[in-house]
Amino acid sequence: MGSVVNDEQRAKLRFVACRLVCLCEGSDPPEGTIRRQILMSMKTGKGWIDIGKADLADGFLEIAMSAVAQGDFQKAVKCVQRCKDMLMKLPKETCYLSILCYNFGVETYEWKRYEQSSFWLSQSYDIGKMDMKYSVSKEMQAKVLRLLATAYFEWDCSLYLDKALKAVSLANQENLHPAGVFLKVKILLKSGASDEDINSAVAEFLHHEMSLDFCLNTAKLLLEHGRESVGFDFLKSVPERFESSPDLGKIALLHIEFLLQNKRELLAKQKVEEIIIGHYTGKQLLPEALNQLHIILWDRAAKHYEAKSYSEALHWYNYSVSFYTPGQIDQNLAKLQRNMASCYLHLKQVDKAKEAVKEAERCDPNSIFTKFCVYKIAVMEKDTDKAVEAVIEMGKLAEKLSQHEDELRVDENTGTNLLSLAAQIALENEQQVVAIKALEYLSEHLQDCRQLFAALKCLVRLTLSKFMAEKEEKRDEDINSMLTYLTLAHKRLAESFTEEKYTGDMRILDAHWFRKVAWNLAVQFRDCPEKMRDFFLLSFKLSQFCPSDKAVLIAQKTCLLMAAAVDLEMGRQQVTPSEQTELLTQALQHIQACKEIWKVLKLTGDFAKDPTDTLLLLYEFEARSKLNDPTLHNLMESVWEQPQTEVKTLEIIASLAMESPARYPVLCKKALKSALNLHRKQPVIDAVKFSKCLHSLINLSLPTGLTDLDACVLQEVWHYFEDALSVVSSTMIGLYSEVLDKLDRAKRFLPNEEE
Repeated sequence: MGSVVNDEQRAKLRFVACRLVCLCEGSDPPEGTIRRQILMSMKTGKGWIDIGKADLADGFLEIAMSAVAQGDFQKAVKCVQRCKDMLMKLPKETCYLSILCYNFGVETYEWKRYEQSSFWLSQSYDIGKMDMKYSVSKEMQAKVLRLLATAYFEWDCSLYLDKALKAVSLANQENLHPAGVFLKVKILLKSGASDEDINSAVAEFLHHEMSLDFCLNTAKLLLEHGRESVGFDFLKSVPERFESSPDLGKIALLHIEFLLQNKRELLAKQKVEEIIIGHYTGKQLLPEALNQLHIILWDRAAKHYEAKSYSEALHWYNYSVSFYTPGQIDQNLAKLQRNMASCYLHLKQVDKAKEAVKEAERCDPNSIFTKFCVYKIAVMEKDTDKAVEAVIEMGKLAEKLSQHEDELRVDENTGTNLLSLAAQIALENEQQVVAIKALEYLSEHLQDCRQLFAALKCLVRLTLSKFMAEKEEKRDEDINSMLTYLTLAHKRLAESFTEEKYTGDMRILDAHWFRKVAWNLAVQFRDCPEKMRDFFLLSFKLSQFCPSDKAVLIAQKTCLLMAAAVDLEMGRQQVTPSEQTELLTQALQHIQACKEIWKVLKLTGDFAKDPTDTLLLLYEFEARSKLNDPTLHNLMESVWEQPQTEVKTLEIIASLAMESPARYPVLCKKALKSALNLHRKQPVIDAVKFSKCLHSLINLSLPTGLTDLDACVLQEVWHYFEDALSVVSSTMIGLYSEVLDKLDRAKRFLPNEEE
């Protein structure tokens, strides 16, 4: 038995060894192991092929593909080269190997590895030519060459231009395809070839079946690269080839587009007019093409509008109108009419603008844009009532837009932008009433705090200006409007803490502005207590968004004192018991808030001469006494303990204690007695004030109509009379002495008697 191993045994040994290596190395072997596996697999595959068992070699040849997938270009090249060598024995595998190389080329092209891609694609083409019997089809060869040309083109067009051109020319020789012709034209354009060379390239497919879209794309490519002569000549030749095509209009549209791009507007107009004639002679464009034409026409009109060439803009808009039938209802037609109305207004052709807007209203009556056009005309004609009516309609439609943005597919700022523009137009035309109405609706819908407060400030200024110019009897509405604006400002300032773009410094500045306005209005409306109170309260609320410095605290204290004073004053008027209770309760709330602020404020300086403590005491006493508040006596206990309480304060307390609906005779008497004691302590007693105080005490002790009195009461009253007599006597003595003194001084001026 010989010891020589034959080819079949060797192949089997390699097979077993290769399998064992692959099984032992795991799922993620190192690079060196992968290289060994590839080499072993290639030798195993070749061994099976050598003994005529090519089917067993397939699995090992796939290892080469994995090398490409893992980016091992050099190993993959060696593997494929070995496979290429095997084709002499296995010619049937030519097609397979050619496609395998093509796939490698596609994969590396997608990774933008153009050098590797060009190698694989060249290999694919060369392998495909090795055996024509088992080769790939001509179509496939052309496909390979087109991708090869593209790889060269994208790799470095200036360096590999000739190779790209050669590859695409070969592709077109193998199989003329639109993509090949298009690519050749593209490469020639990039190379700066002459019009003659490009014409020759285009002529290659003029006698072949090509789609309309392909022809249009080619024409577009030529025109985009500035080859107008070649491009337009080619475009003119296309309609003859597609006379029966329903898409023939696409050619005209492209022609118009490039005429306009090349500033050949007159020729473009001629083409449009030809299409209009065709539209009414049975050669209508397909809906898609017609829509595209409208876009072109509107775009050209818009450019003229921006350039303020309003007559030219109208010319292009009229082309678009030509495609609509009389009486047709269409939202795009409404938009078209609105655009035309804007042009007419700029040209001062108001009557034509009105006609256009009327047509727009017929097509789209519920459009905020249409109402805006109505508004602009009304402002131009100084028709205030109609302008205000249009603004009101715009405001209502803006509300609907904000509620149904998604459904209507409109920008969320459409309503506010138009209302803002409406206000601007009114101001420019000095129509304050209209501007105010537009700003009112605008302030209801603005979400941006900065824009909102700017609108509110403008509203306040305009309304103040209007207020000052009006007669007094017409001012109530403006006062209420001011309250509304300031209330909205307070509400939005409170909500603005969540808005990132609206900073704290902005908030403070705006709060100061609005609180000062509210303060000034409160002072101005002193003849209308209720409005004065409302403005003072708004000023206080707005000041709460400002830093609590001394000036702000003083303003807050004053606002609350004034509000409490007004509520108390209104409570003294002829009001129902329930209304009086409400007013007194409100006053008490203002007093309590003011007391807290006053505590803080007193820590900031010397307020010895400030009457706030006295006012707070009197206001609180009046409110609690008239509300029959059980805590009133606790309040007065603190008063009796204060030695510095003034006589006038005690006298007012005594008066308030008996002012309806309050009735506290005991408190009244105690206050009067305290006042008498203070009178007695004065260096010189004011007899008149002392007498009034005694008079009040006596009346309180001896009610009118009572005859049967308690001895204690009589004794008390007797003491009051004794006090009165004492004061009167001392006063009279003083007066008598003063009279004698004056008489003595007068004697000096009398003549002496003759003896």
